[in-house]
Parts: sequence; C-alpha cells; structure tokens
Amino acid sequence: MQLVENTVPRGLPLVEIVEPATIRLISTAYIEEPAMAPLADTDAALAFLEEIERKTSLRQNEDMPLPSDVRQDELLTSAYGYGWTYVNAAFCYTRPQGSRFNDGNRGAWYAAFGDAPKETAVAEVGHHLTRELDNVGRYENVTRYRELIAGFLGPFVDLRDQDGADYLDPVEESGHAAGQKLARELRGADLGGVVYPSSRRAGGSCLAAFRTTLVQNIRQGATWELTWAGSPEFAVAEV
Repeated sequence: MQLVENTVPRGLPLVEIVEPATIRLISTAYIEEPAMAPLADTDAALAFLEEIERKTSLRQNEDMPLPSDVRQDELLTSAYGYGWTYVNAAFCYTRPQGSRFNDGNRGAWYAAFGDAPKETAVAEVGHHLTRELDNVGRYENVTRYRELIAGFLGPFVDLRDQDGADYLDPVEESGHAAGQKLARELRGADLGGVVYPSSRRAGGSCLAAFRTTLVQNIRQGATWELTWAGSPEFAVAEV
C-alpha cells in the first residue's frame, strides 16, 4: 500500500528512512549462544535444552497464548534468518505498563540510529535500569548489554520536529500514556513505526517499529558493561 501524508493520523509527516545499522541493546543474559552452551557437554544435550526452552517460550511455541494484540501469523520463524527469536521476543514480552510507543498487550522493536547511536542506546537502557534501581533503593549493579544491529528501509512517521508534543514528554508517567495512544492510532492506519528524538540523550534519534518484518539483517555488535557503584550515575565500558 502506498501511503501519502494526508492519510497519516494527526497530519504527522512521513520520512523515508534507509538505516542499515540501527542499534538495540539487550542484556547478555538473553543472548542464547553463550547462555545455553555452557550448560551442555554435547551437541545433543544442547539441542535438548533448546527444545525445552522452545516449549516454554512465547516467541517460539505456537501453542502458547500470546499477548492479546499479537497474532501468531506475524511472528517470524527460523526461515527469516539470524535474530528471528529476538524480534519475536520484542513483541511478545512486554512490561505490564508498556513503553513509550507500546502498551502491555503488544511490544515493539526499539533502536537508536543517526548521530552516535551507541551513545544513544546506552543512555536509553541506562536510564531505564536506573529507574529499576530507584525502586529497589540500592545502586549496586553490573549489567552487560550486547548490540543487536539491524537495518530498516521504508516510510516511518517522523516525530523529530514535534517539540512539546505530549507523546515526547520525558516524564514516563505522562509521556508513555500519550505515546501509546498515538501508536494505536498509527497502527490502526497500517503505519509501520515512528522515528523520534531520544529523551535520554540530546541530539540522539530512536525508532520504534510496529511490525516484525521491518527488522532486517540482524547481527551482533559490541558488548557494553554498565556499572552502578552507590549512586544513580553509572559508568560505561566496552567489553
């Protein structure tokens, strides 16, 4: 379907993006290759463990119930190539309160791009983990994140010049509710995603993809270690 700007809800602009190397950070605890292999002595044992994981995984097992707004036929399979389970996980496993452009019933693929995307990605995940440590009341933590690099091509709704819009409010309690409402409108109009300014790094850009098939050519990149040592400020080191 060819989209024109006057069909976009709220009259928002579209931009054609060509981004071969966006960056999404996930905890190395969820990177399957190093996490599973140390548990098995043989290939057969590893295959057995992977089959157990598949049977208990929303992103891989077609018999398990999915979030209410995710359809089985839109999830990827191994035929899609490396990273298909990571994409499915992004849409199937959500926080109950959701994130900026998704609610608890459906996830999205978030990534940083543009100017210094690594710094933007680190700032975003560091902010959210700091919020979790706020809830615990203890800033003692070390977490490693791996880059998942992916390409995107096509029209996205461009929110980067929407200064003051409620859905870009850095205060999550208000900004996320407005962003989730906008995302439902855009998905209802069959739009694939949004690009928007990072709330956690000035000058940074992010995207949120609403469709699994938009995520292309996934590969792993660098590993970053974030360390909290008694305060909300965290140190960053490439491993």
